[in-house]
Amino acid sequence: MLRFLAVRFGRALLTVALVVTFAFVVLRLSGDPATLILGPEVPPEAIRAFRESWGLDEPLWRQYFSYFGAIASGDLGNSMRDGRPALELVADRIPATLALTVPALLLKIGIGIPAGVYAAMHRGGPIDRTVMLVAVAGFTVPSFVLGLVLVMVFSVQLGWLPSGGRDTWLHAVLPIVTMGVGGAAILARFTRSAMIEVLGQPYIRTASAKGVPWGAVIRGHALPNAAIPTVTIVGFMVGSLIAGAVVVESVFSWPGVGRLLVVAVSNRDLAVVQTILLLVAATMVTANLIVDLLYGALDPRMRRGAGQGAH
Repeated sequence: MLRFLAVRFGRALLTVALVVTFAFVVLRLSGDPATLILGPEVPPEAIRAFRESWGLDEPLWRQYFSYFGAIASGDLGNSMRDGRPALELVADRIPATLALTVPALLLKIGIGIPAGVYAAMHRGGPIDRTVMLVAVAGFTVPSFVLGLVLVMVFSVQLGWLPSGGRDTWLHAVLPIVTMGVGGAAILARFTRSAMIEVLGQPYIRTASAKGVPWGAVIRGHALPNAAIPTVTIVGFMVGSLIAGAVVVESVFSWPGVGRLLVVAVSNRDLAVVQTILLLVAATMVTANLIVDLLYGALDPRMRRGAGQGAH
């Protein structure tokens, strides 16, 4: 078990380091922050002084090692826009993002998994076809399109809900629904496929032949075995909570981390962008690590396989 954890943890650290490295290089090759922040009309002396004050005049390799050294000491840098610590700016926006993403995740799970199970139990029937039709529609419609449609219907035409901002809990309804629909559709499709595969296994037929009630077969045999692929999708959704909020927060003018990322990228606010990407990477690899641990608990063969692969 310790070897299993060590292998997964090592991969997680390597993934975070690669993501941070990629973001570091791309951001510095995509444009000069000094020109963007100060403007093209600023004298060259001011541009030069700005670059020197932020260390942008140093070679890229030296900036890279300085950045990683600062991360190791807990310093993620300051915003080039207002001088505040980047971590502080991002931390201020996290509660707003979680206020959307956590309810949206619960909505995805609460609708997607039961719908997929129910569709699999009625495979080929009208209920199954209806669930899959809705799931395909929810999966294929981009979130920004769905968000705009919801705004047109419930805000503009009906006037029931506000179209943007974060003043009351009503402002969160449309963003949560927008984020939840697509994820629920994905979960429904994967849960249905997993359940259909499990229901076709011999041990399911054996349990039914022994007179075990169908409900007990579903709860005791089918659902636990169908949980492994479903856990993968849920883990991915948990890991992408922040990244998935970028589009929705922009559509609904929600003051969260996703919207901050869009503004920081457009302004080339390097420290803020790097901090958000580091947070996204850490969230995703942590979620994947938890999924791996759940795999090991649900299927001990994976735990043994990981241990043998480490030799």
